[in-house]
Formats: sequence, C-alpha cells, structure tokens
Amino acid sequence: MNRIGFDNDKYVKLQSQNIRDRIGKFGGKLYLEFGGKLFDDYHASRVLPGFEPDSKVKMLLEMKDEAEIVIAISADDIERSKRRGDLGITYEDDTLRLIDAFRGIGLYIGSVVITHYRGQAIADQFKKRLEALGVRVYRHYIIPEYPSNIPLIVSEDGFGKNDYIETERSLVVVTAPGPGSGKMATCLSQLYHENLRGISAGYAKFETFPVWNLPLKHPVNLAYEAATADLDDVNMIDPFHLDAYGVTTVNYNRDVEIFPVLDAMFKRIYGESPYKSPTDMGVNMVGYCISNDEACIAASRQEIIRRYYAAACSVRKGLSDVSEMRKIELIMNSCGISADDRPVVGAALKKAEESGGPAVALELGDGRIVTGKTTSLLGASSACLLNALKALAGIDKKLPLIAPGVIKPIQHLKVEHLGNHNPRLHMDELLIALTICAVTNPMADLALDQLDKLKGCEAHSTVILSHVDEELFKKLGVNVSFEPKYQAKKLYHR
Repeated sequence: MNRIGFDNDKYVKLQSQNIRDRIGKFGGKLYLEFGGKLFDDYHASRVLPGFEPDSKVKMLLEMKDEAEIVIAISADDIERSKRRGDLGITYEDDTLRLIDAFRGIGLYIGSVVITHYRGQAIADQFKKRLEALGVRVYRHYIIPEYPSNIPLIVSEDGFGKNDYIETERSLVVVTAPGPGSGKMATCLSQLYHENLRGISAGYAKFETFPVWNLPLKHPVNLAYEAATADLDDVNMIDPFHLDAYGVTTVNYNRDVEIFPVLDAMFKRIYGESPYKSPTDMGVNMVGYCISNDEACIAASRQEIIRRYYAAACSVRKGLSDVSEMRKIELIMNSCGISADDRPVVGAALKKAEESGGPAVALELGDGRIVTGKTTSLLGASSACLLNALKALAGIDKKLPLIAPGVIKPIQHLKVEHLGNHNPRLHMDELLIALTICAVTNPMADLALDQLDKLKGCEAHSTVILSHVDEELFKKLGVNVSFEPKYQAKKLYHR
C-alpha cells in the first residue's frame, strides 16, 4: 500500500538553506559536485515515498539567481559513444538534452567542460558543435598518475594546464550525463585556478545516497547498495568522521578511499584542509526529512527485491555477471527478505499456473491485487492494466469496455501490414483502443480517468516484458519487476 514517508517541501527548503550556508563558509563561492540524476531521480522517489523525482531541480530553482550549471563530459565517453542505459541516447545527446532542460526551467547554463581530453578528434567535433550552438566549451586534460601524484596534479603541469572555466555566480553546480565524467576533478581544478587568482572558493559534494545519518544497515542505504551492485559500491562507516568527532556516519567506499588524496590536494591548494572527513564534504539533508521511517523501510525492501529481479533478468540476457545478482541476494538476506515479501510475485505466479501462460499481477494503492492473463486479444500486461482500471473505477470485471470491432482492425494492421507476429495488443495499443471507445462509451472514459491512480503501484510479470510494455509501466509510474525467463523459446528477442 502507498504510504508517504518523506516531507518533500521540508527537503527543498532545508537543502537549499544548507547549501547557502556552505557558500558562506567559503567566502561567497562554492563548486558543488552533483551526483546522481537531477531531473529524474526515480530511485529516490521509490525508496523515499513522497520524494519527487525532480526535487533536486526544485531545490536549485530556490537558488536560481545564485546558481549556474557546468556540465562535464568525458572525451573518452564521447569517443566510445557511451549511452545512458535508461534513455538509450549518447552522452553527447544527453548533454544537449540537459542544456535544453535546464534552460527550459530558467536555470543558467554557464558552460560545458570536456574532461579526460587528449586531442581526440571526435571530442573536437563535439566542441565545435556546441560552440556553433552558442555554448562555451572548455577542455581539461588527462593528468599522468592521477590521483596519486599530488605534487604533479596541483601544479602548472597538472591542473595548471586545464582551461580555467569562467564562472559568474556564487553557486557553480557541476553535473554530468553519467558517472566517471570527471566532476570532482573539474571542481578541484577550478579551486586551483581560483586560488591563483586570489578568489575565495570552496568545494562540496551532493550525493543523495547513502544517507549519512541513517544506520549502515538501514534498508534505504541497503537499497542503494543493491542499485549500485554493478559498480561494486559498498556502504561503510566513515572512519575519518568517527576519528575526528566520535560520531558514527555512513559513506561509501570510493569517497572514503579517495579522501586522503583530496585532503592532500586541499592542503596543497589552501595550505590546510577545510574538511576532516568525507561526510564533512557532503551537504545532503535527506535524512532529516524522513517523516515515516516504516514507510521508507517497506518501500526500500520492495526496491531491493525489484533490483534482484532486474539483475537476474540482466544475467538471463547476457548483459551482467551473476556476481551482481549474488551480491543483491546477500543484501536481501541481511535484510531478512525474499521474493515472498513482494505480494505481486506470488499472485502473478499463481495466475500463470492457473492459466497455463504468462501472467501479470498489480497491487493497487489500497492493497487489492488484480491480475491479467494472456488471451487471443490482449497480452498479459494489457489484460492486467485493463482489469486494474476497472477495479479502480468500480466497473464489473466482466463488462467489456472495448468493442471487438475496434481491436480486430488494430490486430489486422499489426500482422498484415506492419509485419508483427504477435496479434495481441500491447499496453499502448490497448490505451489507444480504450480512448477510441471512450468517445461513445462513458465507462471507457471513466476507466481512463483512473490512470493517475496507478502511480506508485507495484507489478510483476512471469516473463520478461517487451520494451513497449516495460516503458509504459514506467510512464504510468508503476514499479514493475519480472521473472528472468522469456515467453518464447528462441535466441533472438526484439
């Protein structure tokens, strides 16, 4: 059942104020490394029910007159045409998308910095493309022995070779299309150049997870470990913070491992380090805005199970190593949970056994579970969606909402003209058919009005879903998982 566990309004206010305080600490200018996703942080919204996916953007909008955005993109990622897994677009295209998105909501884009630059021709082409669009572009170079050779890094032959990024505002947010883009190095390079120019500036890090002031084994933090199983991230107690203050806080291995290096860089740039621990560097206020811990625990446990199924399906597709799945299994064991704790799993498997074919189960916000099976007209996902809309609208399950005369022409188009082998309607086709019927059928119109109520619901399929159905579940805000098996026994799956 959907329960709110996070105070989003409090978060936006508290977070923006904490960043302003950090700007003041450094004399009026702050380089803020922004980790995670800015516009669409759906992981946070799933494990912290009530957290809006665009909360970070709303927080920045509270400071829009003080903030400017610098987007970092690695020349290596440009060279190998790296793509975002969730959007399927290259990092170059995502950089353009981010610029449009930021400008569209009134945030100022200062520039783009191409990191890890060593003269790649394709990176030069992208630079020219951006400049032709009126975007300022800078280059930061590969530094030998980074990050271990501190004397070289913090020198004219290290950071000194990088372009100095001209910035105008007190808060400089450094973000990127994805991990490994060089955000931290960009911030540190800027601190070096600002210090040479006698400008007071500081650095801080904004990562939502792990939540530093929640226990190490809190399900919210364990859900982050599950989400990053492919990266080998491990949550751990921050030993530097514990040693400096006698207070237990949580960080993750990469920040803890790199802190001595950062500490040495700060001392070489400033003469002393402004921070005693990686936790000190963070500005994250999420932990102070949890309003219902039980709701967040329940949501995080569901996320861990979903991540397990996602990893199992990735292994089945040959895209991941089995070790990723095993790691999440260990997280589930430490949480004391299994697939049995996801009610839609058992319901879907039972429906599949009864019907002898693929099935989908969906848990509504009030706890009711509806199911759908594969028929000659509808796929299991479409049948489940239709049954869920009927249940929410109080319409008898047996009452037909779509006339067969509407479905058959669609099937004819799919098979006879578009070359599809599967005549059954996918979810998007079902909704189009339902919309057509709504013109003359008030019940169909009533069913469509229920779509918004599916946001935050849980679903499970007994087979790997088609890309179309999976994406539509996501668009509706339904958290879907599926068994690691294909509906058809063949090698190629579209």
